Amino acid sequence: MQKISSRAELKAAIQELEGKLDNEWPLLKKDFFNTYESLKPINIFKSTLKEAIASPGLKTDVINGAIGLTTGILAKKVILGKTLNPLTKLLGIILEMAVANKVTKNADGVRSVGTFIMKKIFTRQPDLEKK
Repeated sequence: MQKISSRAELKAAIQELEGKLDNEWPLLKKDFFNTYESLKPINIFKSTLKEAIASPGLKTDVINGAIGLTTGILAKKVILGKTLNPLTKLLGIILEMAVANKVTKNADGVRSVGTFIMKKIFTRQPDLEKK
């Protein structure tokens, strides 16, 4: 800024700064409000959740995890059934986790085998006797 030497120049400089303040003050308030809102814990949680949902691999990972857990639980129920023995229960938990881990890592293969089996079960076979 240049050096002010007269009263008129001082008034002009003050008016210029006041005009600048009138223009920039609403923008500053708006930016402050937006920053304040974005730093609220619920809004941080919401934005993080939106980013996580938008990631392309998350849905696949969730589905693979669900397939793994379901298969692990089913394997435990089929192999052990209901038992009261604590050692057998511990073995069942280990079996469940091992099966769930394996299936989760190979979920695409399990899904394709499951799809193949479902198609075989629910697809009508043409009657060979009618020909």
